[in-house]
Amino acid sequence: MDKKSKKRLDVINKKLQTLRPRLAGSRQQADDPAELKQLEDEVQKLEAEAAELKAKK
Repeated sequence: MDKKSKKRLDVINKKLQTLRPRLAGSRQQADDPAELKQLEDEVQKLEAEAAELKAKK
């Protein structure tokens, strides 16, 4: 894995660490369904990108 991909993977993992608790909280207290959908979409997108980067090793 090149340096740029490794750095991007680190950034993705840091974002996921903050998004996952927000998503869990949003699911428990579903005040805004649009926010829940947006968080789910962002987590899925980042997880897919991380899987793609890991596959390129």
